[in-house]
Amino acid sequence: MVQINFSLKEVNCKIVYYGPGLSGKTTNLEVVHKKAPQPSVGDLTSIATEGDRTLFFDFLPLNLGQVAGMKTKFQIYTVPGQVYYNSTRKLVLQGADGVVFVADSKRGKMEENIESLKNLEENLKEHGLSFNSIPVVLQYNKRDLPDVYSVEELDEALNSFAAPHVEAVARDGEGVFPTLKKLAGMVLQSLNDQHSSVKSGSVSSPHSRTTHTPAAAETTTNSTTAVATATTPPRTRTRATGTRQAAPPKGRRTTASVAYGASARPRIVSSPRRQKRRQGIVIGMTVGISAVAAAIGLYLSNMLGFFS
Repeated sequence: MVQINFSLKEVNCKIVYYGPGLSGKTTNLEVVHKKAPQPSVGDLTSIATEGDRTLFFDFLPLNLGQVAGMKTKFQIYTVPGQVYYNSTRKLVLQGADGVVFVADSKRGKMEENIESLKNLEENLKEHGLSFNSIPVVLQYNKRDLPDVYSVEELDEALNSFAAPHVEAVARDGEGVFPTLKKLAGMVLQSLNDQHSSVKSGSVSSPHSRTTHTPAAAETTTNSTTAVATATTPPRTRTRATGTRQAAPPKGRRTTASVAYGASARPRIVSSPRRQKRRQGIVIGMTVGISAVAAAIGLYLSNMLGFFS
């Protein structure tokens, strides 16, 4: 399960090395930890158990790509190879973003490889995963031994789900980093695909959005004008019709709204009561001005008559 550290702009991915006992899982981790640039790796931690051990460390590669513009850090784990540590295997596998299955190429080890692969499939299923839903790379290790299975034999027995494979000699470092790089690339591709699908699914075209106005709203299709009556303080915003209402002051009832016409310039639409009040004010002012003008005219007439 991906963990995102927004303060450091890092995406933490978990990779688990799985396989039978003594197949080379621990050797893979030790080689990566030893040969990777020291500023890029954390401390190698070992949890010892009777007959086996679990290793893990943080690895911050600088050249494997980014997810949503953030750096990627890999937490790399191994699981115990012995079957009777299955509870530990399940615990380590929890939240994995990718799996490297390390198979022993030595003849006579095929049954152990198959048993471990089936165990991996069962444990993935308990976590709601499968070989088709999580990136998996098969590493065919110990290719330097004189008596080994051919790649075709290993593919036929282990690779029914057509996962990529890498031949390796882990103790010499051969194939170790190509295996890790292959899986890391698959994990990053999977995460980027998920990020792209979420981003595209959450952003829709403005023309396709439909927002319903309240029951008191009226919409005219010619001018795309929306008139809404707000009787409660909450702030509402209607993007599809272009209507915007701000929260009114407490204790006051507002019936005016901002409406947008075809020219996209706002105009105020008032209630009939307020319009009548304004009309009365205008008429009163007109009458008053007319009366004052008449009085002034009469006064001027008298003055002219006096001087004549």
